[in-house]
Amino acid sequence: MENIVTTNRKAFHDYQIQEKFEAGISLLGTEVKSLREGRANLKDSYAIIKEGEVLLLNCHISPYSHGNLQNHDPLRTRKLLLHRKEIDKLLGKTSQQGLTLVPLRIYFKNGRAKVELGLAKGKRQYEKRESIKEKEAKREIERHMKTHKKS
Repeated sequence: MENIVTTNRKAFHDYQIQEKFEAGISLLGTEVKSLREGRANLKDSYAIIKEGEVLLLNCHISPYSHGNLQNHDPLRTRKLLLHRKEIDKLLGKTSQQGLTLVPLRIYFKNGRAKVELGLAKGKRQYEKRESIKEKEAKREIERHMKTHKKS
């Protein structure tokens, strides 16, 4: 069972997601408690591969509401937990093809915090407009179908 904490809706607008990976996150205790409260933001976050490790940057996890002086830094760099083969695969694709690692959502799976990473290629401005037009057309068709079913 998955309990979704936050999703990065902007990522689906700005990038074409080619492949998805599930990774664990190395967190502090107050970060886990804050995530359980649903206090996280993936808006401008991204992941990089540095010295054989995958790191999550700019992911904002708000300080725990009942925390004390030992509370965590909201924007600290967090290590992502992946298998060596997955890291090597990601390293090859990001370095050669100019792809980016974008976190798509944070969720709890079997009591553990997970991040869904997307191997993404940036969209150009006209591609973004096209995807918005397609979404609006689908909505319009569904709305039209709904009204005709009732009569």
